[in-house]
Amino acid sequence: MPCEKLKENCQMCTCSYPGCSRKGRCCECVAYHRRNNELPGCFFPKKAEATYDRSYEYFATLYSERD
Repeated sequence: MPCEKLKENCQMCTCSYPGCSRKGRCCECVAYHRRNNELPGCFFPKKAEATYDRSYEYFATLYSERD
Protein backbone atom coordinates (compact mmCIF):
# COMPACT_ATOMS: atom_id res chain seq x y z
CA MET A 1 0.00 0.00 0.00
CA PRO A 2 1.44 3.42 -0.89
CA CYS A 3 2.09 5.85 1.94
CA GLU A 4 -0.54 8.60 1.88
CA LYS A 5 1.58 10.96 3.99
CA LEU A 6 4.96 10.46 2.31
CA LYS A 7 5.49 14.11 1.39
CA GLU A 8 4.50 15.29 4.88
CA ASN A 9 6.59 12.58 6.57
CA CYS A 10 9.67 13.42 4.48
CA GLN A 11 9.52 17.01 5.71
CA MET A 12 9.78 15.78 9.31
CA CYS A 13 12.08 12.79 8.78
CA THR A 14 15.44 13.27 10.51
CA CYS A 15 17.20 10.31 8.88
CA SER A 16 20.47 11.47 7.38
CA TYR A 17 21.45 8.11 5.87
CA PRO A 18 22.15 8.75 2.16
CA GLY A 19 19.87 6.82 -0.15
CA CYS A 20 17.60 5.46 2.58
CA SER A 21 14.73 3.73 0.78
CA ARG A 22 12.50 4.09 3.84
CA LYS A 23 12.81 7.88 4.25
CA GLY A 24 9.35 9.20 5.09
CA ARG A 25 7.88 5.70 5.19
CA CYS A 26 7.60 5.47 8.97
CA CYS A 27 5.87 2.07 9.08
CA GLU A 28 8.58 0.50 6.93
CA CYS A 29 11.33 2.23 8.90
CA VAL A 30 10.07 1.09 12.31
CA ALA A 31 9.58 -2.49 11.04
CA TYR A 32 13.06 -2.55 9.49
CA HIS A 33 14.82 -1.33 12.61
CA ARG A 34 12.73 -3.54 14.88
CA ARG A 35 13.78 -6.62 12.88
CA ASN A 36 17.39 -5.53 13.46
CA ASN A 37 16.91 -4.87 17.19
CA GLU A 38 17.39 -1.15 16.64
CA LEU A 39 15.49 2.12 16.96
CA PRO A 40 14.79 4.47 14.03
CA GLY A 41 17.01 7.54 13.68
CA CYS A 42 14.16 9.88 14.64
CA PHE A 43 14.44 8.63 18.23
CA PHE A 44 17.94 10.11 18.53
CA PRO A 45 19.23 13.67 18.90
CA LYS A 46 20.69 15.09 15.67
CA LYS A 47 24.39 14.47 16.49
CA ALA A 48 23.68 10.96 17.74
CA GLU A 49 21.56 10.14 14.68
CA ALA A 50 24.51 11.05 12.45
CA THR A 51 26.57 8.19 13.95
CA TYR A 52 24.11 5.65 12.46
CA ASP A 53 24.35 3.67 15.71
CA ARG A 54 20.71 2.73 16.19
CA SER A 55 21.29 0.23 18.99
CA TYR A 56 19.17 0.10 22.14
CA GLU A 57 22.39 0.30 24.14
CA TYR A 58 23.50 3.55 22.50
CA PHE A 59 20.05 5.04 23.00
CA ALA A 60 20.08 4.10 26.70
CA THR A 61 23.57 5.55 27.13
CA LEU A 62 22.54 8.85 25.57
CA TYR A 63 19.53 9.28 27.79
CA SER A 64 21.15 8.00 30.98
CA GLU A 65 23.80 10.74 30.57
CA ARG A 66 21.13 13.46 30.64
CA ASP A 67 20.69 13.32 34.41
